[in-house]
Amino acid sequence: MTDRHWPASKYLGLALAATLMTFAGASARTSGFDGNWSVVIITEGGSCDAAYRYAVSVDNGTVHYRGESGINVSGSVDDAGRVRVTVGRGSQRAEGSGRLTAASGTGTGTWSGSSSTDRCHGRWEAEKR
Repeated sequence: MTDRHWPASKYLGLALAATLMTFAGASARTSGFDGNWSVVIITEGGSCDAAYRYAVSVDNGTVHYRGESGINVSGSVDDAGRVRVTVGRGSQRAEGSGRLTAASGTGTGTWSGSSSTDRCHGRWEAEKR
């Protein structure tokens, strides 16, 4: 990525974290996703850092990331727990998708991200705290 402080894997991590948190408010059936989540982003290809962990929260279906400002996060989850999320900062973007399981408080999925110079991809894992 062009911003050495925010490689694609960091954005992907935020995207996945946001995705997990976004699941919560899609409908009354997804309320089991409200709360705090820990999301690990693992890079499997590309020049991004190996892994990042993010803390996120979901409140009434809205994803909250209380980290560094200037990061745009949007995402959603359906009644089946399928998640889609997008994270961006400047020319950097990452997208993640996967599934959360309310009963176990866990989730998994994949991500990919890019900037004007780099591309990375990998997987994410989430755990409700």
